[in-house]
Amino acid sequence: MMQIGSTLPAHNLHLFRAKRANFQCSGSPLNPSNRSLIQKPDSLSTEITKKHLSNLDKLLQKQSKNPNAPDSDPALTKSTTDGENRARGILEGLNLSRVWPEMKAAEEMSPRHLNRLQRLLSKSSEYSPRNNLGSRWPTSREETQWPRHVALPDRSYRVTKSLYATASIGLPKWVDEVAPDLGWMTQRSSWIGYVAVCDDRREIQRMGRRDIVIALRGTATCLEWAENVRDLLVPLADENQESKEIDGQVLQPKVECGFLSLFKTRGAHVPSLAESVVEEVKRLKEKYKGETLSITITGHSLGAALALLVADELSTCAPDVPPLAVFSFGGPRVGNRAFANQLNSNNVKVLRIVNSQDVITRVPGMFVSEELDKKLRQTAVAGKLLNALDNNMPWAYAHVGTELRVDTKMSPFLKPNADVACCHDLEAYLHLVDGFLASNSPFRPNAKRSLWRLLNEQRSNVKRLYTSKAKALSLNNLEREMSMSTCLPSPS
Repeated sequence: MMQIGSTLPAHNLHLFRAKRANFQCSGSPLNPSNRSLIQKPDSLSTEITKKHLSNLDKLLQKQSKNPNAPDSDPALTKSTTDGENRARGILEGLNLSRVWPEMKAAEEMSPRHLNRLQRLLSKSSEYSPRNNLGSRWPTSREETQWPRHVALPDRSYRVTKSLYATASIGLPKWVDEVAPDLGWMTQRSSWIGYVAVCDDRREIQRMGRRDIVIALRGTATCLEWAENVRDLLVPLADENQESKEIDGQVLQPKVECGFLSLFKTRGAHVPSLAESVVEEVKRLKEKYKGETLSITITGHSLGAALALLVADELSTCAPDVPPLAVFSFGGPRVGNRAFANQLNSNNVKVLRIVNSQDVITRVPGMFVSEELDKKLRQTAVAGKLLNALDNNMPWAYAHVGTELRVDTKMSPFLKPNADVACCHDLEAYLHLVDGFLASNSPFRPNAKRSLWRLLNEQRSNVKRLYTSKAKALSLNNLEREMSMSTCLPSPS
């Protein structure tokens, strides 16, 4: 939005001409493809701009009519009026409503704009505006029981339960005796995430319901890595479970052995992840009985895989389960097509955020490309062969839900050849989502997420232009806000 705080002298208008000509001659230097970041203003911004120009026009007219000034001769008055008309004509000819978004985009994305860069590199949180979803959500405000207490001002959600995952495999006991400091290698049960419930009345009113969030982290321990590579498909439940018929083939829902192990295995001091989630969700349903509820499950990497298993478990744990939605970041394939169809039939909504350069999203399974698999199944011969393999092959995986594809190369801050770790990093995912406009579109110029954590965690993958600017701003010596310990908390 353009803001004009003072009168614009006519003799300074040539500066705007120079800036406009300079901008049209060269695109933004930060765009890797050297394409312009010009965005056409929407109708609202155009109307606001016209309003500002109208106010400026009135201001010019008002200043010319000074009641305290002595009467001047008609020749001088005519000369002043002609000058004002000439200034307004030049102002209209500049077409600021079109020039301003271009100048603003270049200024916002330019590393020379140190104030913006310093804000992006600060630890302060800044978020995009949130839409009011209450009118879109099917709920009755009269029946909603509002909470009697108010949550902390900076938190809309309150954690109600910590979740733990347990590996079914372990290392020999002598490993602890030989290397007692390597607890992260032998620890079987570790903190994996939490359950939280929205306690902020304004947020509940904005969304139109009380939301329950289940958040799950990625791989962090040695035994979790060992479970990840157990990539054979196994039945999701016992053999008595009803199989699904797909394209004439009877398929039983199957998932990766390692993921299912972490989900179902009980620890020495804690229940399994599946038992903990179901128990806590049932408790919250009973506590907020009569309210409109929703369940949001999110996870990254291993957490994204477990999020799908949690959603499947909750969708069948009770007849009146609240609406389920899964937001996964950098998640691998989890099960076969029968498992994907089972989630769809249970009305579980899944959004997969995928980085085009992230190899984790392409494993496990035989086929690298989901598009190629779909095309082959449309042909008669290849389709029958693939359907037969689904029943017999232990690597017949399929992705679940709708895909939202982001691209590291679209970020003006990250190197186009960022390494594998950066392309799978959660902070890099959040950075790319914050700047996402549409597929194959430039990075959003007004992205607001701080670059501080990204710079500290992926400094080698951030363009040198920004690391040098951070050094100039004395921000290069910032330590990480949250340092991960050598071993995650154990329930014991």
